[in-house]
Amino acid sequence: MAIILVRADASPAIGTGHVMRCLAVAEALREDGHEVVFAAAESTPAIDRRLAAEGFRQIAIAGPVGEAADLAATRAALRREHASAVMLDGYRFGDAYRAGLRAAGARVLAWDDLGDGSALHADLVVNAAPQAHRLPYDRMAPGALLLLGPAYAPLRREIRQAARAGRRPIAGRPVLLLTFGGSDPLGLTGPLLEALAVRRPSGCRLVAVVGGSNPRAAEVSALGARLGPGVSVAVDCPRMGTLMAEAGLAVSAGGGTMGELAALAVPTLLVVTADNQAPASAEAATLGWCDAVDARRGDAVPAIVEAALALWADPARRGAMAEAAAALPLDGEGACRIARAFTATRLAPSVVT
Repeated sequence: MAIILVRADASPAIGTGHVMRCLAVAEALREDGHEVVFAAAESTPAIDRRLAAEGFRQIAIAGPVGEAADLAATRAALRREHASAVMLDGYRFGDAYRAGLRAAGARVLAWDDLGDGSALHADLVVNAAPQAHRLPYDRMAPGALLLLGPAYAPLRREIRQAARAGRRPIAGRPVLLLTFGGSDPLGLTGPLLEALAVRRPSGCRLVAVVGGSNPRAAEVSALGARLGPGVSVAVDCPRMGTLMAEAGLAVSAGGGTMGELAALAVPTLLVVTADNQAPASAEAATLGWCDAVDARRGDAVPAIVEAALALWADPARRGAMAEAAAALPLDGEGACRIARAFTATRLAPSVVT
């Protein structure tokens, strides 16, 4: 059995996606008999509750994120936990941090979404985006094992189970789903829910899923209650896989949820809410299972509403999008593949000094 440290943060500003995709791999690692410990300089109560409920230990790391104190505390955690490997996920870990972490002697798995040429100092690199094979990882991580493309989309256990259950025809999916991740930094859920409720098509159930780290969760819940029948809000939804499988259309932030929706063959309108989401969202749209709208500048709510309603009114198009998603190399086993690759060669006892 290996002990593996996950170094990832969460907050209302940066969202919870870094921790959640590490959680997907942590589940698979534990199923294979390994122990995983999460380490964070920033977290949210909802993420803390989620990790505790899943039975994972979490330790606090000195901040600021990516600075010298963080590196020292992370190296100390590797020693204390006798960890032989670390998963590193976040955009605030610079060259000195990454080099110092790898020099500690533990095997390093680095998540990357950008492919911007920065050195990753990693033994393995994961990027599940469709265009990942075109990025310069041979220069960013020379000699590393590259786990690239949709086959490595890290889906949580509940999503994997829903994907194995088969999919319903579009006519049997009455839900228009709104989901903007764990914290929805741009605050789009409430305005979109209200605008779509006014024009909700007949027979359509409008469901908004609000992450537990969203500071507007209570506000959106109250809004949903005021909007009446046919509209509902779920906070920190415990059955996300089942709910996605019922969706005839999802309006989703273009982050980690992309892989989950694609694996469940859900026609999707991706909303780009951050710069790092733009390349993968644009590439995904070329594959036919989704459309994309950019919400980074100005009021994008009217454009999102019009695009969503146009898609809902075209079941034939949504059916074709579902077929395109089903044809992707996404079998729900990406997290398991990452876990197996991470531990394929024996992880030696930690030599961190």
